[in-house]
Amino acid sequence: MTLSLQGKVAVVTGGASGIGLGTVECLIEYGAKVVAGDLQDEKGASLVARFGDDKVAYRHCDVTDADQLKALIQAAEDEFGGLDILFNNAGIGGPREGIEELDFDDYDKIMNLLLKAVFMGTQYAIPLMKKRGGGSIINTSSVSAIAAGYAPLTYSVAKAGVAHFSKMAAAELGKYKIRVNAIRPGLIATSIFGATLGLPREQADQLAALISQTAAGIQPAGRAGQARDIAEMVAFLASDASGFITGESITVDGGITVGPPHSWKEDAPGPMDAIMNITEGA
Repeated sequence: MTLSLQGKVAVVTGGASGIGLGTVECLIEYGAKVVAGDLQDEKGASLVARFGDDKVAYRHCDVTDADQLKALIQAAEDEFGGLDILFNNAGIGGPREGIEELDFDDYDKIMNLLLKAVFMGTQYAIPLMKKRGGGSIINTSSVSAIAAGYAPLTYSVAKAGVAHFSKMAAAELGKYKIRVNAIRPGLIATSIFGATLGLPREQADQLAALISQTAAGIQPAGRAGQARDIAEMVAFLASDASGFITGESITVDGGITVGPPHSWKEDAPGPMDAIMNITEGA
């Protein structure tokens, strides 16, 4: 199967680093034009310099700010003539506290970023996609949406909300030929882990490299996931090849939810034990 996104226009939130950056690169390779939104303006400018403004545009965007998010999505039409694909991806790890210790100001921040922004982005995309006769919306959920132990409480609950939102939105928007799906990434070696710990960007990137090494021993695929692994699934869900798929949450996790290799051993690590061992010292 050969994917093609020729003639398609996409918006990617959180598009200057991590999964978002990998997805911007991938979509461009498959022929799409992309508007990337992020808070990391230097990286955004570098993206445009690398690919050219005929293939990618960048906008500073805090996805919790309705005006900025609406402007980002409108930029797809302003820059490239329309919108066919939306990847609601921007996010951070969130607070590590459990129910008893949770600060509800922190709760609100995470829910606004990880869940409300997905609602808003989808709403703002609908009119533009209706003009094009349909479209594809892909939302980043997580394996933590389906089981405990993969990520902190608030993050996990928000990602579960994203998965169910995707199902509900698919049912509502099918009449416009707009498909909506979610992706549940597993352990992807990006700086989100360090960001959760409050580390500066450079240290968070270094931690991602350590996590990549550790992941080889705790999941059947024998390696950490890379941004490209998720990007390829985004490209598939964005393409006509997935035209009969909507309302689904698709797990892309290297088998981590199956259990660690040799999981019958009593000393086998839990899904996040090995990662927490190295992050505790970060």
